[in-house]
Amino acid sequence: MKRETIVRLSKSYEESAYQENGLEYWLARDLQVLLDYDEWRNFSKVIEKAKTACEKSGQDVADHFVDFSKTIPMPKGASKSVDDIMLTRYACYLIAQNGDPRKEQIALSTVKKLKK
Repeated sequence: MKRETIVRLSKSYEESAYQENGLEYWLARDLQVLLDYDEWRNFSKVIEKAKTACEKSGQDVADHFVDFSKTIPMPKGASKSVDDIMLTRYACYLIAQNGDPRKEQIALSTVKKLKK
């Protein structure tokens, strides 16, 4: 992977983090795009594998994966409620570990965690 690609993807990942009351988190729907998953249903399978890995590592899944719903705008002024998940950095790492290893973004994410 070229250095420029690593820098670009790393910056995108860090810039997508949210801060609230001193806590850092990411949203699963944002991470889905960053990791190049086109469909939520495919990405949600990876999230479920990551939750299993979290549990097997002795961590409380609820500490790293927080489910919630949000409203998104639709065409013609309508809106729709969709599921999303607040993720810790550790949850993002587990998702990357359980994602498609052929994706360039997945490779970067796993390397990034090792550096932290």
